[in-house]
Amino acid sequence: MVCIPVQVALKSFFTAFCIISAVGFGQIYYNVTNILLNVSIFSCAALIVLSVMKVFFHGHYPFQIAIRAAFLGCVLSLGIFIKLVTPPNIQVFGGYMCIMAVFHFSEFVAIGIVQPKFVNKSSFVINHSPQYIVAAITSWVEFFVESYLFPDLKQIYWLSNTGLIICILGELLRKTAMLTAGSNFSHLVQCEKFSNHTLVTHGVYAWFRHPSYVGWFYWSIGTQIILVNPLCVPAYALASWLFFKTRIEIEEITLLNFFGQNYCDYQDKVGTGIPFIEGYRI
Repeated sequence: MVCIPVQVALKSFFTAFCIISAVGFGQIYYNVTNILLNVSIFSCAALIVLSVMKVFFHGHYPFQIAIRAAFLGCVLSLGIFIKLVTPPNIQVFGGYMCIMAVFHFSEFVAIGIVQPKFVNKSSFVINHSPQYIVAAITSWVEFFVESYLFPDLKQIYWLSNTGLIICILGELLRKTAMLTAGSNFSHLVQCEKFSNHTLVTHGVYAWFRHPSYVGWFYWSIGTQIILVNPLCVPAYALASWLFFKTRIEIEEITLLNFFGQNYCDYQDKVGTGIPFIEGYRI
């Protein structure tokens, strides 16, 4: 049975998704095409979702989890709506919203399964870092500027769908890695070895030393291919590569301290999984 925080997140996510979806499909059914009216209706629906969360969780610890899960449920539903009814040069943004919502929600659920004692509101990794937020906003700005100036660019659907496939595969790899590692997995680099901490080398860890990072690396690039952002695709690739290069080196210092020669042998047999990143070697 899943822990209470995950139960709260699941109920909140799907409650919000159902409310916003009902509103969205109602607008489609009644052919509501006025943008201002659409925004007004969705805003009222979002207030209803917030009110529901406050009624059930306000003043309690799960409220912070519930409101974040509900937000992601709203994003997923709005993404589907945008994909279905907006002009052709905007539709791919709806797919991007769906990918983002599923990724962040599944991060929380996966941590809740493998590390139920440590799951908290930060486990959604929505505000992963200031750089992460800046990168996301930058990609949105590029998308909408280019969709206005070069609308045909955002209608290269085969390319956008390629990005979608990359994101799905990256997501599956990351979540498989988290579940395979089990209680050995953490969002934070561990400086102290716990008594139950073991070196995982089976499953996807037999393919890559850092499969969760490999999945996230390609997922991040895939999000920009979905948006057909010619500037952010290489920028995201470079920024992600630099981030994971540093992260992997720091993490491998601790892993070498934890497991010694066993980890050295593992390094000799299996690569990191990210091109041109060797990790930390003794």
